[in-house]
Amino acid sequence: QVQLVESGGGLVQPGGSLRLSCAASGRRISTNDMGWYRQAPGNERELVALITSGGNTKYADSVKGRFTISRDNAKNTVYLQMNSLKPEDTAVYYCNAFVGIPVRSVWGQGTQVTVSS
Repeated sequence: QVQLVESGGGLVQPGGSLRLSCAASGRRISTNDMGWYRQAPGNERELVALITSGGNTKYADSVKGRFTISRDNAKNTVYLQMNSLKPEDTAVYYCNAFVGIPVRSVWGQGTQVTVSS
């Protein structure tokens, strides 16, 4: 069973940057598609970015050109580099692993990102 732990969240001013990390344990995630999602108060959880086992990526329109998802299979870790942050990026950010057949989601505990002056 894979476990995911997110880190790297915090308070940042508009225009600033943060890098989130998602460290996996319990099994290797190199063959799994991985994703970052976020949930703001009062809103549903939404997809931010996906990366396949082959390294293909997909982004929500709201973060294209500002966020970059990447993975380091040697470190069993997925990253989300967030640049040009906006107040509307404020949310709890969750890491997700797509595992098993049939595919199911495994979630981390989340990390808070607050963008405010």
